[in-house]
Amino acid sequence: MERRVTARKVAELAGVSVSAVSRTFTEGASVSRKTRERILAAAQSIGYHPNLLARSLMTGRTELIGLVSNNFDNPAFMEIFNLFTRGLQPHGLRPLLINLSGGEDTKSALATLQQYNVDAVIVASSTLPSDFIAGCIELRLPVVHAFGRTEARTPVHVVGANNREGGRLAATILAERSYRKIAFLGGPQGASSTQDRLDGFHEGLKAHDLDLALAVYGPSYAHEVGMELMSQILKSGVVDAVFCGDDILAIGAMDACRKAGINIPEALGIVGFNDIAMASWPSYRLTTIRQPIADIIIAAVEDAIRLVSDPSLELTPKLFHCTPILRDTVRRL
Repeated sequence: MERRVTARKVAELAGVSVSAVSRTFTEGASVSRKTRERILAAAQSIGYHPNLLARSLMTGRTELIGLVSNNFDNPAFMEIFNLFTRGLQPHGLRPLLINLSGGEDTKSALATLQQYNVDAVIVASSTLPSDFIAGCIELRLPVVHAFGRTEARTPVHVVGANNREGGRLAATILAERSYRKIAFLGGPQGASSTQDRLDGFHEGLKAHDLDLALAVYGPSYAHEVGMELMSQILKSGVVDAVFCGDDILAIGAMDACRKAGINIPEALGIVGFNDIAMASWPSYRLTTIRQPIADIIIAAVEDAIRLVSDPSLELTPKLFHCTPILRDTVRRL
C-alpha cells in the first residue's frame, strides 16, 4: 500500500516551507503567485490533496453546509438535492443531510449540526418547526431558508418562489379553457406553500367569477397520496378540473383518473406545480406551473457563502416568479 502523500513532501519537491503549502490550500491566505504555481504543480505531480480536517482546525471552517428538509419522502427532492450538491461543489463545499421528515427530533438534528460544526445551514422546505430555526440562531449558525415564505416575519434569510402568483396562473389556465367546477388537491394543509398556492388560486378563480368547488389535503406529497385524494374527488362527482399543489401529487391524480377511465383533458383537466423532470415524460405531459428551482438553489448557495464570510450581513429576501408550462392535461384554446 502506498504511503499517504503529505504537505511536507510537496514542500520538499517545490523547495518551500510546509507553511507555504498550507497557505496555498487555504482560501484567502497570503502567498505569491509564482510560489503558488510551483506548489500546485508539485502537488499535482505526486497526487497530493490537503487534509480537510487539518485545514478546518486552522481556518475554523469545515466546508460543510447543513442541508435540512422534511420533504425526503417527495421523489422530487432527489432532483433538488442533486442541484444543491452541484451548486456547492464548485465552491469546495459539501452537504451534510439532515432529515426532519416523519417527526424527526429537532434536538437531535441540531446536535448533529453542532457535532459536525457546519459552516451554515440551508433549509430546503417551505415549512420547518420553529424550534429548529430558533435552535440554529442560538447556535449562531447562518441560515438560508430556500423555498420559504418571503413575506413572513422570520429571523433568517429567505429565498423562494411567488407561490401565490403560481396559484393565480393555475386558475387562469383552467378558467380560460372553460373548466368551471374546479378542485384543489394539496399536500400538508399546514405547509406555507400549500396555503399560498391555494390563496393565489382562490384569487385567480375570483378574477374569473368562479368559486372553488372542493379542497382536499394529504399528509405528504407522495404519489399514492395523489391517487387516493383524486379517487375521493372523483367519488364526489362535482368537478371537471383539479389544481394539484405539487407535480408528484398531480401524477398520482392522473394515474387515478386513468384507472377510473376518466378522459384527460376533455372530461377532466389537471394542472400541477414545480415542473419536475417527470412532468415532461411522454406518458404524462403534465401542464404545470414552473417554479425556478435551479435559480432558487443557486441564490440560496450564494447567500449562504456570503453569510459564512459575514454572519452579520443583512440580505434582502429574494422572490422568484413562476411560469405556466402548457402540455397535454388541459384543453387547447
